[in-house]
Amino acid sequence: MAMDTQELRTLRDLMRWGASRFAAAGLGFGHGLTGALDEAVYLALHAVNLPPDTDASWFDARVTQDERAAILHLFGRRIDERIPAAYLTHEAWFAGLSFYVDERVLVPRSPIAELIEQGFEPWLVPDAVTRVLDIGTGSGCIGIACAYAFAQAQVDLVDVSPDALAVAQINIARHDLHGRVRTVESNLFAGVAGERYDLIVSNPPYVDREDMTDLAEEYRHEPELGLAAGEEGLDIVLPMLREAADHLNPGGLLVVEVGNSAGALGERLPACPLTWLEFARGGLGVFAITREQLLDRKCAWPG
Repeated sequence: MAMDTQELRTLRDLMRWGASRFAAAGLGFGHGLTGALDEAVYLALHAVNLPPDTDASWFDARVTQDERAAILHLFGRRIDERIPAAYLTHEAWFAGLSFYVDERVLVPRSPIAELIEQGFEPWLVPDAVTRVLDIGTGSGCIGIACAYAFAQAQVDLVDVSPDALAVAQINIARHDLHGRVRTVESNLFAGVAGERYDLIVSNPPYVDREDMTDLAEEYRHEPELGLAAGEEGLDIVLPMLREAADHLNPGGLLVVEVGNSAGALGERLPACPLTWLEFARGGLGVFAITREQLLDRKCAWPG
């Protein structure tokens, strides 16, 4: 970043230059933004206090010396420290909503956002959903987005990490949802014993041991507790599947993201009727299963 940057006069100049520098530095992308150009645009707009959806006609506006310095500072940190962009701005977008994030939680990026926007149809009737449980909530993005999708629902955000729940509390306040959304410190269902829900949704830790060793440096800034799930990546999802039916109302639905561990889960539960979902905006490794299917004798849950 020591090179002369005075020739970079407009936002567009800086965005293009930043994208080139990010590509040359071999940065890793996968935290909600699709690549070098998207991150350069996002960081540049943030530095000059413009929203991410600013019309591109503004990109030709000239920047001041202070604005150029602020943009270049963010670019420099992104390159030198390999910090995901959302941690630099303390903001991430999920299901069209803004969330506070820091290194106590994963950066929101789950394809489950697409299901929330659709009200989990055709499995659920949105107006009939009165209780939702988000397991491994992290920032609270999934559960809070569900509170918007299901206007009558009470939502419980569960996490084993007090640090994560502190971030979730920030986001509950940010969205003014204290009346309908609460946090519960809990390992899976332990803190909600006896409670039943119409929808249980989870993006739990699911990275297996081999993939943990191969993660790009950017992922090392995220809490390992939110990523690692043992040898096969199934240490959380298997007990969740075993216990979920006891916490679902009749007709209730469980939706879980397991990412690259989908293959291992299929091998462990070959006869279980997991429905693997497809997404218009991309994403894989998310399944849905109803309470009634969870109770099917074909589902012999590993003990």
